[in-house]
Parts: sequence; C-alpha cells; structure tokens
Amino acid sequence: MPFYVYLLASRRHGTLYLGVTNDLMRRVHDHKSHDLPGFAAKYGVNRLVWFETYDDPTNAIAREKQLKKWRRDWKIALIEEQNPVWRDLYPSLK
Repeated sequence: MPFYVYLLASRRHGTLYLGVTNDLMRRVHDHKSHDLPGFAAKYGVNRLVWFETYDDPTNAIAREKQLKKWRRDWKIALIEEQNPVWRDLYPSLK
C-alpha cells in the first residue's frame, strides 16, 4: 500500500499545509469539502500542489517530519520544481 506526503495550498504562494496519508484522493477530498474542521478548513487550504509516494509509513512519516522543519521558501522551491504554476493536481489523481 502506498503512502503519500503532500502539500496543499490556498493559492499560489498562499498558505501551505503539509500532511501524510495512505489514501491521497480521500484525504484531499476531505480538505476540499471541509468535512474536517481544523487548519486547512480555516484557511481555505485545498489545492493539492505537490506530493511524493512511499512504500512504507516509516519513510513517509520521516519525510513529513523533515519537511515540517524546512523554511517556507524551501517548500515553495520544492513545489515550483515540479509544479511551477501551482496547478491543482487533484483532478489528475482520478
């Protein structure tokens, strides 16, 4: 079963949210529908702009912890390396 580390944004260079999940489609759908109260719902963070796939939860969680320590500009560079226009990647998951 794959595990995902992902970044959501409210808009280009907007508020960022970093998470880890084993069901990326469901998790992003939860963010988009604001089914779960919290940071993402409060700040309108619902655009999937970056993700990585891992084979096991240990590596995914370790990567998430590593990225949480990163400066904001490093996260922006990571996004723009693969997604320079900050396109919402969620539709391409379906």
